[in-house]
Amino acid sequence: MFLFECLTARWQTQMSVTELTRPWFCFQLGAREHYAIPRALFRMGVLQRLITDAWVAPSFFLRKISSRTASLKERFHCELRDAPVTAFNSSLIMFETFARARGLREWGKILARNQWFQDKLISYLRCSQLSTTDDYQPILLSYSYTALGPFRYAKSQGWKTVLVQIDPGSEEEKIVAQEASRVPELAGEWQRAPTEYWASWREECDLADRIVVNSEWSREGLIRAGVPAEKLSVIPLAYESPEVSRCRVATSLQGDHKSAVRTPRTYPERFTCERPLRVLFLGQVNLRKGVAPLLEAARMLRNEPVEFWMVGPVQIANARTMATDARVEWFGPVIRKQTSEFYRNADIFILPTLSDGFAIAQLEAQAHGLPVIASKFCGNVVQSGVNGIILEEPIVASIAATIRDCIADPSQLRQFAAASRLSDEFTIDALAQRLEDLGSTL
Repeated sequence: MFLFECLTARWQTQMSVTELTRPWFCFQLGAREHYAIPRALFRMGVLQRLITDAWVAPSFFLRKISSRTASLKERFHCELRDAPVTAFNSSLIMFETFARARGLREWGKILARNQWFQDKLISYLRCSQLSTTDDYQPILLSYSYTALGPFRYAKSQGWKTVLVQIDPGSEEEKIVAQEASRVPELAGEWQRAPTEYWASWREECDLADRIVVNSEWSREGLIRAGVPAEKLSVIPLAYESPEVSRCRVATSLQGDHKSAVRTPRTYPERFTCERPLRVLFLGQVNLRKGVAPLLEAARMLRNEPVEFWMVGPVQIANARTMATDARVEWFGPVIRKQTSEFYRNADIFILPTLSDGFAIAQLEAQAHGLPVIASKFCGNVVQSGVNGIILEEPIVASIAATIRDCIADPSQLRQFAAASRLSDEFTIDALAQRLEDLGSTL
């Protein structure tokens, strides 16, 4: 098996070596950001290879078997169907099976999965036997917390390295730790990351020629953590609706990504108990996302015409107890295709996050013409008073007051909805241009 993988890796990487002067390798664990970066690199014609943990094409048998593989069905993007992709499907299934048998949970499983992925990447690189020459100077891009092993190898070969930092690093952990101390009844089994997790991350930062962060908030966090400011480049996330991506593949024409999934959004003249304001939270239901003050605000507003839709995996303790008497509906985790229904049917999206590297859900909401209430501690997407509202502080009083304002003035929400659309700043093509500019400096 190992010999076969080596021969395959060498053949795959050598196919297009002579065609590219500055190729990019993209290493990605999971389907983060709907594969935005490899899609951007592929559009530029510089994606030498996307190497990921799982890749399940529509015809692949994993799509047809039991529900245990449901999450793997989203490990594909139609725009990358003709892209050079290497994945470790069989190895991933074996890893998950053994991890379950060993009872790995929480940080133990996270560390084990990250190490498994890095080991697979290093094996791939060694088998490919590529090295830097005057005509071949590759760039290796990897996401934080799974980059250390590949970066060590890349630097030994003279490659350039780009680290995509998904969050504000250790500074974010301090923020969550403070919240866990404030609401221990919700913190449950939350734990700080092990020492080796942050030690590995700091070496990743040291080995990176450039570190991409997705927001000024992340940039500030990394600087506070001691990362040199001159290494940091702020590149926001990008989003295009699935409809636009399918259209692009089918026709090779640029679609109007701003309006592809927009439907007329209507609001009542006033909100009532029969037609309450529908506030959507979509994402991981945890302390970092500001769920504690949100649920406290929901209890405070229990006699108001408003209901809260909580969509996503619940990662706090005593969640339903906290929301007793409040008008809260729990939907649990949903697959990506189902999120559009929630965006379409809600009246406003709320993200009272305490810290986020960016929060792509803001862009997804805007793609559906949905106004957004967001904190300042994430990507700068919302224009307060134009297409949504910025919370000065994600605290109970501020959240409750903001929602009361929305209840009192539905006409304001209509105006926000009319102005809620994706900016050209957040398109895949804009991301591609920023990556091209970054590559030219390496």
